[in-house]
Amino acid sequence: MTEPAQTLPRATWLWFAILTLGWGFNWPMMKIAVGEVSVWTFRSLCVGAGALGMFAIAAANRQRLLPPPGQWVRVALTAVFNVTGWNLLIGFGLTLLPAGRAVILAYTMPLWVQLLIGPVLGERLTRRGVLGLALGMAAMALLLSNEFAVLRNAPAGALLVVGAAFSWALGTVLTKRYPANMPTTSYTAWQMLFGGLPVMLGAILLDHAPLHAVSPVAMVAIAYNMLIAFILCYWAWYKIVASAPAAVSALGTLMIPVVGVFSSAWLLGERPGLPDYVGLALVIAAIATVIVPAGGRAQAAPRPAVSR
Repeated sequence: MTEPAQTLPRATWLWFAILTLGWGFNWPMMKIAVGEVSVWTFRSLCVGAGALGMFAIAAANRQRLLPPPGQWVRVALTAVFNVTGWNLLIGFGLTLLPAGRAVILAYTMPLWVQLLIGPVLGERLTRRGVLGLALGMAAMALLLSNEFAVLRNAPAGALLVVGAAFSWALGTVLTKRYPANMPTTSYTAWQMLFGGLPVMLGAILLDHAPLHAVSPVAMVAIAYNMLIAFILCYWAWYKIVASAPAAVSALGTLMIPVVGVFSSAWLLGERPGLPDYVGLALVIAAIATVIVPAGGRAQAAPRPAVSR
């Protein structure tokens, strides 16, 4: 008996739990790491580990590793937004912003996609897309207004995280506009490698702080990012996308900001206020309007962009 079209196949339930908990708990882990380690060095370690892990998985599965001739530029171009922009802006944003609030703003990414699909892909914005944008913009206005009040009209952290969400969205849309004809795992490995090179160069030129001075807690946070967030969770994502319709697999992102908010409260002692809870509810509602298909029809699963 086949699974209903709009349910998550039982074979992916474990991977779904790993993805939600792994990426959700990663937000307080990132906050801990950037509290002691330069953003440049921290993100270099993450993308380096991710690239090596993805290449190893692709090789173990005997997938083609090299991009086709003529497609190297598009892989490198999208990596600038999917990897370089996302990782640096999120890293610096977390140095100025609580992790719980950062995860809410970061997961406005699907809303920016809705704004970009028209000019980049020539697709029309649907009524559901307009509703999603309205809810998402309301959430950002609420959270950013609080940041303006707190930081006296200089909400740098919030703007950096929103910029990261926009960079991720632009990379996602460009990936659809200029797809690369290669397996997802090896594609993502090259994304991390190309996108990570500017980050690594920045670490070499700008960061000279020794890692041996980092506390054991921060070292655990760095190791968590390298092994769990950038290797295991990406692997879980591929398992889900390969086995479930796109709309169903995308629903997994709805719980990540929830886990991020409450794990940050638990691990970091952050105390979300009413604006955070209202903003979280608005973002979840906004994302639901743009990823749950109308009419109950499942969609074929596309190549996932580099996700968080």
